[in-house]
Amino acid sequence: MTTGAHQEPRILVCGEDALVVEFGDGIDPLTNDRVYALAAAVEAAVNASVTEMVPTYRSLLIQYDLELSTVEEMTEFLVALIPSADQAGNNETNASRRIYKLPVSYGGEQGQDLNDVAEHAGMTAEEVIAIHSGTDYRVFMLGFAPGFPYLGGMDERIGTPRLASPRVRVPAGSVGIAETQTGVYPMASPGGWRLIGNTPVSLFEPNANPPVPFLPGSFIRFVPVTAEEAERIAQEVADGTYLVQMTEQSS
Repeated sequence: MTTGAHQEPRILVCGEDALVVEFGDGIDPLTNDRVYALAAAVEAAVNASVTEMVPTYRSLLIQYDLELSTVEEMTEFLVALIPSADQAGNNETNASRRIYKLPVSYGGEQGQDLNDVAEHAGMTAEEVIAIHSGTDYRVFMLGFAPGFPYLGGMDERIGTPRLASPRVRVPAGSVGIAETQTGVYPMASPGGWRLIGNTPVSLFEPNANPPVPFLPGSFIRFVPVTAEEAERIAQEVADGTYLVQMTEQSS
């Protein structure tokens, strides 16, 4: 992950009915905060011509209705919002951290690649767990699958290549490592990440409000628990009584 200097945003045409606002070339918290600040500003402006927004690490795609707005009008609309959104993004970067704690049962059948990750890193499984759970990971965006968090900040010492042949089915809640990234599978799906554990917490509940327990710009901290504790938490999740723990820390 890189941390770059403040760059002037660029507005690019994307197809016939969309614009992309790029805030930088790298992946860093300030750039990401600017992206989500502009998305919030566009939403607050209630422009009827805006039909969809897609935020990424460093850019925001805005799709609009050609019958309600021209490319020139949409560009003017965005140019007017960018200065205040930039200021809001800077304020957000300096604000307190909201950290969500996800319990993880490391190793075992659901973390079957933990020993391989440890061997690749030249350390013990316990050391891998300590490093992996000793970092607060920023949620840069959600995507790939509903509730899948793109996380930044993993210690490169435990980075491990993807599997040569992806698994046909990875269980929901699986915590994995791929290269220098870590993430959590919100639902069962194929996948080639190295599985080091599992969280009993559901990352996507379509009928809940909100459906995802955390938002981009917040942080996730993995908390090691025993298999027995994970079973108890899983039952609380099933009963609807479990609440993800959240703390706030000054930046």
